[in-house]
Amino acid sequence: MSWASALPLRRSRLGREPAAPPNPAPARSAELPSPASTTPAQEPRLRDWIGVLAMVFGQFMAIMDVQIVTSSLTQIQGGLSATSQEISWVQTAYLIADVVMVPMSGTLSRLVSTRVMFVVATLGFTAASALCATATSLSGMILFRAMQGFCGGAMTPAVFPVVYTKFRGPQLASLMVLISLILNLSSTLGPTIGGFLTDTFSWHWLFLVNIGPGILVALVVWATIDIDKPELSMLRNFDVTGLILMAIFLGCLEYVLEEGPRWDWFSDDTIFACGVVSAVASVFFFWRVLTFRQPIVDLRTFLNRNFALGSFYTFIIGTGLYGATYVIPLFLAQVRGYNAWQIGETVVVTGLAQMLMSPFTAHIARRMDLRLMLAIGMGLFAVAMYLTASLTNQAGFWELFFPQALRGCALMFCYLPANMISLGSLPPDKLKSGAGLYNLTRDLGGAIGLATIGTIMNDRLHFHWNRLIEDINPARPAVQHFLEMQTSRLDPMMAGDPGRAAMKLLANVVQREALVMTFNDVIMLLSGLFVLGVVLMPLMRRPRSAMAR
Repeated sequence: MSWASALPLRRSRLGREPAAPPNPAPARSAELPSPASTTPAQEPRLRDWIGVLAMVFGQFMAIMDVQIVTSSLTQIQGGLSATSQEISWVQTAYLIADVVMVPMSGTLSRLVSTRVMFVVATLGFTAASALCATATSLSGMILFRAMQGFCGGAMTPAVFPVVYTKFRGPQLASLMVLISLILNLSSTLGPTIGGFLTDTFSWHWLFLVNIGPGILVALVVWATIDIDKPELSMLRNFDVTGLILMAIFLGCLEYVLEEGPRWDWFSDDTIFACGVVSAVASVFFFWRVLTFRQPIVDLRTFLNRNFALGSFYTFIIGTGLYGATYVIPLFLAQVRGYNAWQIGETVVVTGLAQMLMSPFTAHIARRMDLRLMLAIGMGLFAVAMYLTASLTNQAGFWELFFPQALRGCALMFCYLPANMISLGSLPPDKLKSGAGLYNLTRDLGGAIGLATIGTIMNDRLHFHWNRLIEDINPARPAVQHFLEMQTSRLDPMMAGDPGRAAMKLLANVVQREALVMTFNDVIMLLSGLFVLGVVLMPLMRRPRSAMAR
């Protein structure tokens, strides 16, 4: 499955199809033609490896910066004198800009070339990181984070056209395994690295750490990567209207998804207004891109069945990746009372499992039907979530060790075949647009998944609290015994009313149990989503592996 330096998919034309040769060799009708299989591959040079690895590292920085601030928002809040509601915009601003930029990256890379776009985006990302570190007000930080997200959104998809252009066979497999590992680790390790930098130095180093590597990546990519030339003629028909509509549609949608769970969705006037604006803008946006001769985003790429289904699976993978990365640390913080470092030590198991599994993933992909590999990965993720759903208020490192390790292995089985099935079935002229749309589906999967999880957690917590509190009757012997034990324990330690303190302690116990049950409900929902992915697998056509020898 590859596309670059390859012939486009063959398209038949009525009345011009040559006669079939006598006794043609039987073809497997379930297989898609592989563009790369028709053109001999050129062996990648050392500079190609260096350039692509530099781009992958830039991709790692851009994705990690989405999550790196999550464990340090309290410290940033104090440094900027912001409220607890306002500080969430440090992350929301990045996500909105990122989602707007990702689908537009394909058009920009055609306009100015992949090398120029990536280098300019990397330098912009580095400059914005420096500005974030020097921000003294919340408004300045939000502006600089939006700039950082906008540039990061251009960096993330750009690596895929280069990889599929320069590499074939085993080299392609190895790089795709590395990219899948980087994408998963950047989201998993972001909060851990952020907590370490903040505890060791200060929150400013969350952004300062990008400056040196960012400059180095830009210099290396400029010197080593050159796969296409600018198409400045596109400026004559550049779709400014489509760009504005897409920015309004996706920007308002991301705001609704990020802030909706916190403000009870459409009961808040601002969220309701943004929802209406997003819906209206989406109608005009889809009409524009489907009728304009040079649309800002080529949605017709989704007419390719394998690309559409692969993007759907990437949406599910994004939901599971971001959802699990959000839910498990939240459980450890709210139920177990872990600090940032203890949470990092617990969740790092997933990343370590991915690293241990990565050397074997490419070999498995070359020898197995990619659909089967993806189905196994989805199934393993569902099992890992099912095992995780047995959480108790005493669950810690060892109780979570095996489910998290299994989840890490499952993610390596999921991402590689989903990427190869989606992008490998596209002809070269659809690749850049497809890469942007592919990454957008993963980001939207994470955003919609997190918003849904937040809403479900609020509803289920309320439900479980009410069910549990019904059984907390002081007349029951078990409740009486608990209150008497706690009262006698607290009596020597406090001058106030120990009975009142015992009742508060009982309420905290009930609250914690309700939280445990809520987390288990959400985790089971994630498990069911991946089971659905396994069920829908037969809809996908059999792809030819571009990693075959």
